[in-house]
Amino acid sequence: MKRFLALLFTLVVCGMTSPVSAAGKVHHVVCFKFKSTASAQDIKKVEAAFAALQEKVPGIESLKWGTNVSKEQRNKGFTHCFMLTFKGEKDRDAYLEHPEHKAFGSLVGPLVDDVFVIDFVPKKK
Repeated sequence: MKRFLALLFTLVVCGMTSPVSAAGKVHHVVCFKFKSTASAQDIKKVEAAFAALQEKVPGIESLKWGTNVSKEQRNKGFTHCFMLTFKGEKDRDAYLEHPEHKAFGSLVGPLVDDVFVIDFVPKKK
């Protein structure tokens, strides 16, 4: 009986701690493939607007971005990558619903042919 209660206690404690909250930071990666009709000026506006989100939306710990420089030529037409870091899911979720993020989506939407988004929590070694 003691073993059963110990096992049950362990399962309950493990179930109360989600992997994200235990692991911490959430990295939000967004890659754009722009339409052929998007001008260089349009793309510069998108770059500036995305970079400005860090100042406009609370909870963004860091924002890094750049353009593809890979020599492997496996980018499938995606040219821009933006990576935001949040303390956890709660901050990431607030960012997704924030009016400034939604306004950015309205700006970029007509200019992109495709968007790739992935969120991940770094694994420990």
